[in-house]
Amino acid sequence: MIDLSTIDTSTIWKEVMPMTACSVRLQIFLQLQAVNKELCSKYEACLGASPSRVEILHYLLQHEEVTQSALQKEVNIDAAAVTRHLKQLEAAGTIVRFKKADDQRATWVKLEEEAKRHIEQSYQEKSQFVNETLAGFSEAELEQFLQMLSKVSENVSRVTKDQLGGENK
Repeated sequence: MIDLSTIDTSTIWKEVMPMTACSVRLQIFLQLQAVNKELCSKYEACLGASPSRVEILHYLLQHEEVTQSALQKEVNIDAAAVTRHLKQLEAAGTIVRFKKADDQRATWVKLEEEAKRHIEQSYQEKSQFVNETLAGFSEAELEQFLQMLSKVSENVSRVTKDQLGGENK
């Protein structure tokens, strides 16, 4: 039988505490990943478009016309994915891509008028989705949650920047 009085609990506490803190951090990280995956899936099912595509369409709705490269930078989606989205949106008649006479190098993008109306209508669905997703939280809890998520976002950006050895790309 072990004599518990001979065990140095401060040593155990120092060794167990980091593991527990690490375990909690890992659980939070895994939960964030799981929530993100489910959120994206449900969001896409509710709105009929991926979050990336909705972000592209929202940006285009706010700007009359924009170059494809500027769009890619603003929505922070890699160039190949933006091109893929735009090709599909163009084939569906949602957007038009074109060149301007004074600059044949840049590809410009703008929404078709019918698409603008459809996107504005989808804002109601998006609002309902957000409200249902965040149901049960008080305004104070939502503000605190936003602050925590902002800190996580800042940390992710900083870590990514450090790993890349410079600014985020």
